[in-house]
Amino acid sequence: MDYPSYDPKSPNTPLTEDELATFDDLLTNLPSDGAMTLDGMDGYLTALLVGPVPLSSMKASDWLPAIWGGDQEPAPAPFRSNQQRKRSAVLVLRHLRSIEAALVDTPEAWEPVFSVAEVPGSQGEELADATDWCLGFLAATDLAPDAWAALQADPEIGPGLATIAMLGGDVEPGEEGDADDAEDLDDPQVRDHLSRAAADVVLKLHARRA
Repeated sequence: MDYPSYDPKSPNTPLTEDELATFDDLLTNLPSDGAMTLDGMDGYLTALLVGPVPLSSMKASDWLPAIWGGDQEPAPAPFRSNQQRKRSAVLVLRHLRSIEAALVDTPEAWEPVFSVAEVPGSQGEELADATDWCLGFLAATDLAPDAWAALQADPEIGPGLATIAMLGGDVEPGEEGDADDAEDLDDPQVRDHLSRAAADVVLKLHARRA
């Protein structure tokens, strides 16, 4: 199927909260076992932007359909109509553009889309859970495993990527990375700490690309 190409010079029109919520509902309810969550899509797109393979060298059809679990037959499955499929592609490209704009223009203000939960009894304290975001990030690394291998071995970048792999369930706690970070991942405080560490590596990767 033909998809619009990503244009990094296109206007930056971030998705509104309503658009994000609506698109999240769409992904959740698609008749596809492999569809990503909104968190997962954000991690996936972020990895494509900061990864070792320039996004400009990839066709949209090589990476875009993975967000909804791949194109199916008969077309336009898993969508109800071609219009829904095209609108979904446009929403993804807008979100991709907004991530890139944030990383380029105000990297210190960039924020990933993580699930958050308020700590019971606290005064608004929230704990982050980057599990789905990390799953999406790892899906992007799977598109070019050889190119990511050098980064995984890099002393500055590797530990952060190992944290993403741990949160995404790609490695067992303690298999690699800091032993202190290999605590019980069922502990929300531990998961919050690791989630924030996972976000830190994105800025390091982006600085390498800048």
